[in-house]
Amino acid sequence: MDWILALLLGYALGSVPFGLLITRLAGAGDLRSIGSGNIGATNVLRTGRKGLAAATLLLDLLKGLAAVLIAAHFLPEWTWLAALGAFLGHCFPVWLGFKGGKGVATTAGIAFGLAWPVGLAYAVTWIGLLLTVRISSVAGMTAAVVAPLAALLLGHGEPAGVLAVIAAIVVFQHRENLARLRAGTEPKVGSGKKP
Repeated sequence: MDWILALLLGYALGSVPFGLLITRLAGAGDLRSIGSGNIGATNVLRTGRKGLAAATLLLDLLKGLAAVLIAAHFLPEWTWLAALGAFLGHCFPVWLGFKGGKGVATTAGIAFGLAWPVGLAYAVTWIGLLLTVRISSVAGMTAAVVAPLAALLLGHGEPAGVLAVIAAIVVFQHRENLARLRAGTEPKVGSGKKP
């Protein structure tokens, strides 16, 4: 039963759609009708409200972190499953017809919770690419792939396994972005272009 509790705990925390809630409370409308229709921070940024985007990013990160830390305290054997649950809850929330975000910020929180050096490697990759390449999808996918590799190199075997699964789903969630990258039409952060 503990594994079910861990999975449900993670899913419940992960499925809170902070981007959607914040934009509605701020009077910015339904986030799903803006830009890509995604509920993550990158799409919140398309509302022109940088503060809302930053808040969304932080809260999405914190829900991944919270799921891992709570499970580590109460259900330590199943921490990895709570991490996966949080990620799946963000990407496929039952409350929104299983149409959520792409999981980049939530994965950052998960990585920090599982092993902070891995989270640091994730954050450095993500932020570094955002500042240089300025393409959100490239930064997010690359950071997700770096996380399990960093976990392996740093001797965190169990986190590496769940982070590898998460990375594969993150890349799958970005399949439309990959098509635009191949076509050379993927917008840069701050360009004002719709995806």
